Amino acid sequence: MEHSQTDICLDGPTADGLDRIGLALADPIRRDILVRLGSGSECPSDLAEAIGTSRSNVSNHLACLRGCGLVTAERAGRHLHYQLVSESFASALRTLLAVAADLPTCNSGPSVQHGRPQ
Repeated sequence: MEHSQTDICLDGPTADGLDRIGLALADPIRRDILVRLGSGSECPSDLAEAIGTSRSNVSNHLACLRGCGLVTAERAGRHLHYQLVSESFASALRTLLAVAADLPTCNSGPSVQHGRPQ
């Protein structure tokens, strides 16, 4: 798919949005949270159990993701349920996951698995 110069504008707000998404995806815990929320809303305790970390760790990462404008929270009784900020973000994340799954193995530089150098 070709884009003309007017289709894509990397202005200040767009660059800031990409930076926030990139920083979120660069952290393994935040990346796992975002991927899980791509399937629907979840509460911190369920996220913590699924990811294999503490609830307080997940809550700290969720606060970061909320501050970046990538997730929102809704109260359901005594619990907060988190979801991705929009369906367009969820769709973009699913597309990015499909692209990442199809990438060839990187043979240059240090090997990286799950965000950590090997």
